[in-house]
Amino acid sequence: MIISRTPYRISLFGGGTDFPGWYRRHGGSVVAGTIDKYCYLTCRYLPPFFDFKYRIVWSMIENCHTKDEIKHPAVRAAIDHIEIKRGLEIHHIGDLPARSGMGSSSAFTVGLLHALYALKGRMINKHDLAIEAIHLEQNVLKEAVGSQDQVSAAYGGLNRIDFFPNGEISVQPLTIPNERIKELQDHLMLFYTGIKRTSADITQKFLDDMERKKRQLRIMNDLVKEAIEILNSQQDITQVGELLHEAWGVKQGFSKMVSNSEVDDIHAQAIEAGAIGGKLTGAGGGGFLLLFVPPKHQAQVKEALNKFIHVPFSFDFSGSQIIFAGSETDYSSSEIGRIFQPIQEFRELVELRH
Repeated sequence: MIISRTPYRISLFGGGTDFPGWYRRHGGSVVAGTIDKYCYLTCRYLPPFFDFKYRIVWSMIENCHTKDEIKHPAVRAAIDHIEIKRGLEIHHIGDLPARSGMGSSSAFTVGLLHALYALKGRMINKHDLAIEAIHLEQNVLKEAVGSQDQVSAAYGGLNRIDFFPNGEISVQPLTIPNERIKELQDHLMLFYTGIKRTSADITQKFLDDMERKKRQLRIMNDLVKEAIEILNSQQDITQVGELLHEAWGVKQGFSKMVSNSEVDDIHAQAIEAGAIGGKLTGAGGGGFLLLFVPPKHQAQVKEALNKFIHVPFSFDFSGSQIIFAGSETDYSSSEIGRIFQPIQEFRELVELRH
């Protein structure tokens, strides 16, 4: 049995420039971070005693005789892509709800590919894992998604991700002191609005009008550079909150579907209670609201938004990990050691940070 753990992400700046329809012509950049909320996937070869070949447990329970019967599109595509011929049992558990703007679909795809490769005895590197997840979602499943979620899920951490016209992707961890990272983290609050939405509808409207959104997208790209300059300096960190507020205003210009009266009211309540800026974490329309709030005002903001679930979080620096590899796989002891080496390195990094 294999268990993968893959973090969800919060996108801070540059969202929209990570769509290939844009960066293949103009290039793009985002600043995004992963948090300590995870998608877990367990995978094992199914013993030959059942009257079905595949058992997939997610929001549904699927017992299927053939791969083509599987309803979950990413599962079906991943099995095809990796060419697994044996029967499989796959279980999904997520810390956060789907369709909430936290990159949950891409975290699922990344975690599933990671687990299935591990089940076959191959440890895929972070770059290849991200690229294959992008390929699966964009080219195989034809989903209207960008490329930042898969990269964040695979790599983890707080990164600047650059997308180039030739299709190459560069991931640069923000090289800022731990104290500055903690200062940023201490100013961020995450609330679940409970408003579910399908990002594909919002994204497709944005993609259809992308050529008319050049000005907004260029501003989003510029905000990435400004945010990194602030974080890398001794400037007042509240300027990041002001940029977040500016970015939300620009993003609202992408489509009328990005926000709605309910979201606008929640955002206004937060600002009135002391938040400096805020934004929905994904395509828009609902899901999670990320707020930049000075610590002295956080109690007031939490009280003002007491109808909604406050989700405390810390940044995650591990990326997608194999956290368990059981004896049912064909691993040698050295291969199992290679699987757990990144986990040990991450633990040592955490100890150093504290």
